[in-house]
Parts: sequence; structure tokens; C-alpha cells
Amino acid sequence: MIENKDYLLLAQIAEGLPICSHPYAIMGEKIGLSEAQVIERLTYLQDRGMIKRLGIIVKHATLGYRANAMIVWRIPEADIDFVAQEMLKFSFVTLCYQRPMLPEWPYNLYCMIHGKNKVTVENQLAQLIEQCGLETIEKQILFSSRCFKQRGAVYTAN
Repeated sequence: MIENKDYLLLAQIAEGLPICSHPYAIMGEKIGLSEAQVIERLTYLQDRGMIKRLGIIVKHATLGYRANAMIVWRIPEADIDFVAQEMLKFSFVTLCYQRPMLPEWPYNLYCMIHGKNKVTVENQLAQLIEQCGLETIEKQILFSSRCFKQRGAVYTAN
């Protein structure tokens, strides 16, 4: 069962881990839990699928990844789960999700590709199209021009 302290813990995690030898102790101190309790609650939440994973957010441009494109696809509903799973097999696909189609925007599957340059991203997209059999699928390629903010989701205890 999820407890109120779990929401406080998730809010702490969303802010990022303190860079120190015992980050869970520091986080726990802020919400009235011991280091062991923080680890126990995180394990509990992960075991029940409430936390998928803990990770980092890398500022890709700083690492030399200067080109990113969101590719939006118009996938038949019956095929969307299969196509998404196939796309996720590619290490260069960093994000993939479904949204409902709208009359003015008829795309339902979105995936993000990051690369060092535009040519790399275009080549990766060509590989994705060929290996997933997407040659006849309607799509739009939306290259980013600016990054305004990059961070994970923030959850509050409210």
C-alpha cells in the first residue's frame, strides 16, 4: 500500500539525488525516514511497478548530440503496440509513446531520435523505417531548433 511518505519520497527523488556518499540518508532526513526506510520504500514501489527505474537526465547537447528529431507516425491502431515494441529495440530511439489522433493532427505514435548531427539522425531514421517495414507509413520529422527546459517529471505530495 502506498503511504503518504511515499509521495514525499517521490517528490524528493524528482528533485534529483544529492551528490554525496549517502544520498538516501539525506533525502530521508528531509521527510522523516532513515536511509534504510528510504531504500525499503523505493524497493517496495519498484517491486509493485509504481517506479519503473531510477535514472539520470543527460543534457545531450553538452555531450555533442546536437540533432534531435521527434518523428510522428500515423500507425493503424491494430499495429501500434507491435510497431512501438519494434522501435524500442533500437538504442537510438530514446522515447516512444502513443497519443490519440486529432482531426488537425493525424498522428498517434511519437518517437525521439538523438544524434551528433542531422545526417546521423536521418540515417538512423532510414534504418528504423527499413527494419520495421514503415516505408508506406505517413510520418512527419520534427527537428528541434532550441531546448528550453530538460528535466524529469515532478510529483508533489498533494
